[in-house]
Amino acid sequence: MKLRYERELIVEYGKKLLSSGLTKGTGGNLSLYDADSGVCVISPSGIDYTEIQAHNVVLIDLEGTQIEGDGRPSSEVSMHTIFYKQRDDVRAVIHTHSPFATTLACLNWEMPAHHYLVALAGPNVRCAPYATFATEELAKAAFDYAIDRKAVFLQNHGMLACGGSMEEAFYIAEEIEFTAEVYWRSRAVGQPTVLAEDEVAKLADKFMGYAPLTDRRSR
Repeated sequence: MKLRYERELIVEYGKKLLSSGLTKGTGGNLSLYDADSGVCVISPSGIDYTEIQAHNVVLIDLEGTQIEGDGRPSSEVSMHTIFYKQRDDVRAVIHTHSPFATTLACLNWEMPAHHYLVALAGPNVRCAPYATFATEELAKAAFDYAIDRKAVFLQNHGMLACGGSMEEAFYIAEEIEFTAEVYWRSRAVGQPTVLAEDEVAKLADKFMGYAPLTDRRSR
């Protein structure tokens, strides 16, 4: 079986999406990119995360052609491959339907750096304009609004997080969901204080080398 380790990571982190509350049922999708072989390893479509096995996980090239795997690749293939084609710093992509990030996405809100952990993803988290799911338009919107960032909200849809490894992408997805909840709760009672740009830049520097963000790629 090609890229067994990477396929097993997809199985492992698919279950984590459910247990952490970042999605429900078969919602969302996740992938890894093996730059040495030019192969994207992506979750299969329509299979519950608790039932996915390594042989179901799909291997595709960056044009979406299936190489191996019993399942059908996620319908959001293009939203993953566009990052691997155009960003050398991205080796994992996670798309979630986490409730608070999705709430902000449905409001079409950008999330400023109201909490220091927002700096994990960038100076803020933008909201990409709405596009129908599983389309090139959605992929391009997600990519464009994630420039210089590692997370983006997808209007009326959910969130996308990315990183140099699956560990990093998942960590960012969890923390941005947490900060989205804090932002929503803060806005319910007032206007949260936003950190200054120079402080956010300082935080971004401090996060470099932090264990969950170390660039382990697929291993």
